[in-house]
Amino acid sequence: MRLLLDTHTLLWWWTNSPELSPRVRELIQDESNEVLVSAASAWEIATKHRLGKLEMGREAVARFDELVNLDGFSHLPVNYLHALHAGSMNGKHRDPFDRMLAAQSLLEGIPLLSRDRVFESMKVPIIW
Repeated sequence: MRLLLDTHTLLWWWTNSPELSPRVRELIQDESNEVLVSAASAWEIATKHRLGKLEMGREAVARFDELVNLDGFSHLPVNYLHALHAGSMNGKHRDPFDRMLAAQSLLEGIPLLSRDRVFESMKVPIIW
């Protein structure tokens, strides 16, 4: 199964946070699953680090590719179709990172591993 990580899910995985649900932890650990990390998550982590809102941001920014590869995850680039869909989606949720992850999930047909229920209003299949 292909799975897309929400940014908080990725960060919680990297920090072995108890916030990560047992179901999500099991899905990520299952080597038969392809776990994808969006370029939007790199953008979000770098932005939050720059704004002083993410303590672990320095290491995550400096080692992003290394950390993704060490876990056996795959990068999901943002393409123009993702961008057009994210920018065109109806709804009141304005967070550009969430909108991009939603667009990627919908267009690529990949469920999003996220605790954030805002995605349900965007018709994004989430697993938590």
